[in-house]
Formats: sequence, structure tokens, C-alpha cells
Amino acid sequence: MNKDFPRVMKMLRKERGLRQKEAAEQLGVAQALLSHYENGKRECGLDFLVSAANFYGVSVDYILGRTNSRNGTVVSSETLPESAVSEGYSGDPEGAGTLLRKKLITNSLEIVFSLLIKAKNTKLAKFVASYLMTAVYRAYRMVFSAGAENDENCFAIPADEAADICAAKMSLDDVKARSAARDGSVDEKITNLRIEQEYPRQSAAIFSVVTNVEKDLQKFN
Repeated sequence: MNKDFPRVMKMLRKERGLRQKEAAEQLGVAQALLSHYENGKRECGLDFLVSAANFYGVSVDYILGRTNSRNGTVVSSETLPESAVSEGYSGDPEGAGTLLRKKLITNSLEIVFSLLIKAKNTKLAKFVASYLMTAVYRAYRMVFSAGAENDENCFAIPADEAADICAAKMSLDDVKARSAARDGSVDEKITNLRIEQEYPRQSAAIFSVVTNVEKDLQKFN
């Protein structure tokens, strides 16, 4: 059974602001059957899958979780906007993968910070930024340490000590950011539909990041 189908179906209905009974009527099925679909108790047929895709204005692949783009577009390096610093990779497959990941991250961060600005929650913005800056610092030190002749003395904190402190700091920033998020008010609800409408060029990036990270996280369950 497809694990993404129930989750996406429920999400799409809630995006429309529809109660389950209302959605079932418009999709031409019994509410009990739609409930089974949304809770992963039954699999639907092809006809219903196509009808649901047409009704919600998305691709069949999106409903099935095969793509994170609502219209079925496959995310690639070519489809994402360039960042300020852009390097080629001369046909090296590994380099191409690195370039794609770079675009996924930079475009996703554009959305994250745009949403933070719109939220007007200064505490949340402060701790999210602190968390991300620490992550960038750690990433830079990881790359720096790969060079055997690179002088670690350019850093004030030894590598091993810095790694432990950064892990602790990011955990604390995570706690503070989640606390700030609960205390703060946001005018507009965040939905995938809103993200796609407001950030048509970058939305595929953050959806791809969410999908790929959650796949990795599920390995730990």
C-alpha cells in the first residue's frame, strides 16, 4: 500500500478547507470510503485517483508521493534558480549532485527567511538564524578539515571541542525556536499550496528537501 497517498489526500482536503463529508460528495464517493482512503485502510482504484487529481488540481504522481511538485515536474538543477555564487561541474556526476543539493538548500533558505520576515516573530527569527549559522559554521569546518595542510589555528576553538559545543548549541536553539513559535502569532497559515503560489520558482526545492530528509529520518524509526 502506498504510504504517501493517505497523507497527501488528507492534506489536500484540509488545504481546501473541506470537511470529509463535503469532499466525499464532490468526489462522488461515500464518506466512509474516503475516510478509509485518508487513513490508509483501503487502496483506491485508478478512476478515483484520476478524479482526485483533477479535483484538487494536482498530478497523480503528486498524490502518490512520487514527486514533491504539484504539477508533476521533476526537480533538477536546471529547474531551480541560481544563487549568487555558482560553479559548474564539467560533466562529473558527483559534482552535478552537489550542485543540485546546493540549489535545493539555498532556494529553501530563501523561503524560510521570507516566511520568518512575514511572521514578524523576532525571537523565532533570532533562534532559527542562530541554528542555521551554527550549522553553516559546522559545515565549513568539516570541509576545512578535509584539507590535511589547512591550518586549524585560524579557528579559536579546536575542531573536536567545536563539534561538541555546536551540537549542544543547535539543540538549545532548536528548543528556543520551538518555544518562540508557540508563543508568537502568525497572520497566515502555511500550506503547501500557499508556498507554491508565493514562491513558484523555489517551492520545488523546499518540497524536495522535506521529502528527502523525511525519508532519511524514517530510517531511524
